[in-house]
Amino acid sequence: MNIPIESWFENRGWKPFDFQRETWDAYLRGDSGVVHAPTGVGKTYAVSLGPLIEWMKGWDGAEAGLTEPAPLQMLWITPLRALANDTVKNLKAPLTDLRLPWSVEMRTGDTPTTIRERQRTRAPSILVLTPENLSLMLSYPETEKNFRTLRCVVVDEWHELLGSKRGVQTELALARLRNWLPHLRTWGLSATLGNTEQAMEVLLGMRAEGLGQRPESPHPARSPGVLIQGDHPKQTVIETLLPDDMEHFPWAGHMGLVMLPQVLETLEKANSTLLFTNTRSQAEMWFRTLLNERPEWGTRIALHHGSMEKDIRRNVEIQLRAGEMKCVVCTSSLDLGVDFSPVDQVIQLGGPKGVARLLQRAGRSGHQPGAISRIVCVPTQALEIVEFGAVQDAIFKRQLEARRPLERCLDVLVQHLVTVGLGSGFRQEAMLSEVRTAHGYRQLTDPEWRWCLHFVTGGGPALGAYPQYSKVVERNKLFNVPSPQIGRLHRMSIGTITSDSMLKVQFMKGGVLGTIEESFVSRLLPGEAFSFAGHILQLLQIRDMTAYVKRSSNRKGAIPRWMGGRLPLSTELAAAVRQKLNEAKHDQFVGREMEKVKPVLELQARWSKIPAPDELLIEQTSSQEGHHVFLFPFAGRLVQQGLSSLLAYRLARDLPQTIRVAANDYGMELLSLKPWNLSEVDWRRYLSAERLMEDLMECLNATEMARRRFRDIARIAGLLFQGYPGAGKSTKQLQASSSLFYDVFVRYDPGNLLIDQARREVLESQLEFVRLKEALEEIQTMKIVMAYPRRLSPLAFPIWSERMQQSQVTTEPWGERIRRMSLQREEIESAMKITIQDDRQFAERWKKRVAALPEIK
Repeated sequence: MNIPIESWFENRGWKPFDFQRETWDAYLRGDSGVVHAPTGVGKTYAVSLGPLIEWMKGWDGAEAGLTEPAPLQMLWITPLRALANDTVKNLKAPLTDLRLPWSVEMRTGDTPTTIRERQRTRAPSILVLTPENLSLMLSYPETEKNFRTLRCVVVDEWHELLGSKRGVQTELALARLRNWLPHLRTWGLSATLGNTEQAMEVLLGMRAEGLGQRPESPHPARSPGVLIQGDHPKQTVIETLLPDDMEHFPWAGHMGLVMLPQVLETLEKANSTLLFTNTRSQAEMWFRTLLNERPEWGTRIALHHGSMEKDIRRNVEIQLRAGEMKCVVCTSSLDLGVDFSPVDQVIQLGGPKGVARLLQRAGRSGHQPGAISRIVCVPTQALEIVEFGAVQDAIFKRQLEARRPLERCLDVLVQHLVTVGLGSGFRQEAMLSEVRTAHGYRQLTDPEWRWCLHFVTGGGPALGAYPQYSKVVERNKLFNVPSPQIGRLHRMSIGTITSDSMLKVQFMKGGVLGTIEESFVSRLLPGEAFSFAGHILQLLQIRDMTAYVKRSSNRKGAIPRWMGGRLPLSTELAAAVRQKLNEAKHDQFVGREMEKVKPVLELQARWSKIPAPDELLIEQTSSQEGHHVFLFPFAGRLVQQGLSSLLAYRLARDLPQTIRVAANDYGMELLSLKPWNLSEVDWRRYLSAERLMEDLMECLNATEMARRRFRDIARIAGLLFQGYPGAGKSTKQLQASSSLFYDVFVRYDPGNLLIDQARREVLESQLEFVRLKEALEEIQTMKIVMAYPRRLSPLAFPIWSERMQQSQVTTEPWGERIRRMSLQREEIESAMKITIQDDRQFAERWKKRVAALPEIK
């Protein structure tokens, strides 16, 4: 143990944990690895102090008078710019206290140009940067020389990058650094991950060919590493706020305002609270509601989400860190490891949808060693009470979700080849060997490699006549980018983050509030009000990708909806929910949550059935709408959206009819004007995994989905230029351009691998093809249980309600809105009639529910 570090810990009243010492020892042995430990127990100092200890061993104390800081020793890769400030602060603390000649700087999109220019040739001792900025540095020829003293790379919050194209981009950058520096050590940090061994394998990559590889092995062998589990106990207290009266607690919905009194009471008891919502729309609504209910809190309540201007978010973070905030309503923008020590509780509004996500958010409170993390769970509808009971069981059993790494993302590889060609250049065989050491490309075939190389050097068969697509040229077997213009455009486009085109929201005479998706603003008329960044705004005009606004005198405005919607239920949490339902099936209601929801589940058992984990429940009932069938695979929203469309397609193909579909995290609904006369054998046939891909491609118009997916791929691969800063292109412009490329490739270059990748990504991500196939295969092993309730069951009601009452932003003419809402009310009331046949007590409760729906005005 290094004495100065030991003394530094003692002076702060700390004692190093065993996992920290284990990490330091592993680093000093020359090892790489992953540290997996709870949030707030000291992972930063576990990986950052090893390089410092090693450096101090060779440092002569007489050199204390050095004026120049030590050269570059460590790169610290962070997934969010918001984390960079705290990381720099934490890394500087031991350097300042020990008076060591090390400097720490960050490099993000917010870093001034003069500093970034200087960092290219004279880097600090520790450089904190994002994956995009690391790739950007690789695009400069001088970087290889500038990095020659680098000894360690740390990837923070590795679980957030793993399974994304930003993670793949990081893999390729690490492969380049290891090629330059064979003895470079790599360490990853993660707090909540179910597949830690695989996560380490992806981070550390593969051994280069010829280095310990068996001759018969077709691909590079895995690099060894050390997995360190930080098992220091981190106490997490989880409490669920339960409704006083289940009689009036909703069975559907996700905004949760019915729990407002209990939430206000909980906020009053704490000094500082983070209130997490699952969507930005929900955050906007709850912020306005809390401000209206507690105006005396004034500036002590704030809103924080990713679409707000960074300066506004940063100001909120500063106030939160200083202990000046009573409550911050936020989304995943504050999920990661920003250190807010004053926060003494977290509220999770709505089902967490994932075990790891709840633990991650709980760790935002008590974010320091020895402190207790406290999270209060607030259900927004009855079945989320079961979900909160289930997630506690899953946490106790450590059933955390895995993050699946991506494979063969050729668009990212194409971008990387141009980046490296723009930097120090590459030679073909050496570059192929290097790329295959990145885990995502370990199985890259020779034809795929040749296609990528041809694409960057000539654009392929369809674009060969256009010189702007010949971005890389070969001279004396060295591939590089000869055109300064291509280089400038490429550097502005480096990165893999794609989204709907954003419009800046700006006061006509003042500052910028943030960005909002074009698809929302384009539906608003000038003069209409909407809620954004905690303000009620009036839209004045849209010009040059900017929505100009002023403050509105209205008390309410349209709530924006962002692409992505609500999070799907994870496989691990879905299994835990099914287990809780199985306990209820056997009249076991363990825990406060299950005791509270017992009346609802007893109704489910009385009117229909509660499915066991090895059973598929199918309910059939009828109303004036038609004939309903509800299926409950508990496979998550995305899978069941795809599965409901697949079923409707197969059923309508055999018997022509119109079928309406709806789905949530637990099940799906099919509604037809024709009765369902299907046997168990029929259902098994329609729920078969045979011809799954072909049927999905037909029923979901997968060609159009692939066309839209191709827009993002084309942008990453460098086919589309999104525009210069402040003059971006609209979604329509980008989609039109990408559609043109798509059609040209399909017609003149059918072997284009980017088209193939678009189809693969539609299946793998948008349709969750693997999980959908697994769900169908599991259903074939299940017992099918049929039920014929005379009314909508508690499990069926939320699905029906979601189809009938979907909250949405509308800019349709007032008369048309009245007509539509009137028809909706008639449908609700007609559906109500099927419930009053033999249960007057239930009918009265149902009438109360309908009366509580928003009035038509």
